[in-house]
Amino acid sequence: MDYTRIRIEPLSPALGAEVSGVDLSGTLDDTLIAELRHAFLTHLVIFFRDQSLSPDRFLAFARCMGEPSEYPMVKGLDGYPEITEVIKKENERVNFGGIWHSDTTYLEKPPMGTMLLAREVPPVGGDTLFANMFLAYESLSPGLQRLLDGLTAINTSDKDIAAATRADRVRDRPGGSGQTVNSAEHPIVRTHPETGRKALYINPGHTVRIAGFSEQESAPILEYLYAQQIRVEFTCRFRWRVGSLAFWDNRAAQHYPLNDYHGYRRAMQRITLAGDRPR
Repeated sequence: MDYTRIRIEPLSPALGAEVSGVDLSGTLDDTLIAELRHAFLTHLVIFFRDQSLSPDRFLAFARCMGEPSEYPMVKGLDGYPEITEVIKKENERVNFGGIWHSDTTYLEKPPMGTMLLAREVPPVGGDTLFANMFLAYESLSPGLQRLLDGLTAINTSDKDIAAATRADRVRDRPGGSGQTVNSAEHPIVRTHPETGRKALYINPGHTVRIAGFSEQESAPILEYLYAQQIRVEFTCRFRWRVGSLAFWDNRAAQHYPLNDYHGYRRAMQRITLAGDRPR
């Protein structure tokens, strides 16, 4: 696509691009939405700077891109149940979601995308890393690809390493299923419903084992694949400022918020967009 309404500056060869020339608080017409959608599918995660968005306008932009959905573990903002606060306080040592993961893959229909808006950021630190799961799959040998293409994996919401990162926020504002264990079985190799590309769809935050395998049998295979997913050449890194917004494709990208800013507050607002059943 030749972009006529926005400017695109890629962050890395693998994924990620900053979008400029658009004010998301204004009215977005069909041509502009189409260009943003194309950039999203092409780069897997797109970033906007200096956006002044009220909760109403944040939701309005999200509705242009998809259907906002409620996060099951933490109650959303009062009056805005689809907007979840992602906060690390000055006295806390653990950050929300501080592990490589795809969002809520323990749901039968995980979100197609996630938007994150920076409200407060530390003076330095708190960057987020993103990784391209298309490249992770395509880097595997043909033999391993053939093996994985027929396998599924079990994903759960109570895997210790991920559950610990959201414990503070669940305690503050427990959601409707905050105390419920959610579990779902998904293909290890997911075909993107819009582009047709294959992505490696497991993650260390929620995947516990390969279906039909024990956890012990699954571990060496999964650990090898986790390492492949985050090879440096498959990643990009984003530094936040107040008013920065990231929008990533949860079907083909993983992310990892760095926890390197102890003693400072970081406050973000998140919206996830409803997705389909992985195939």
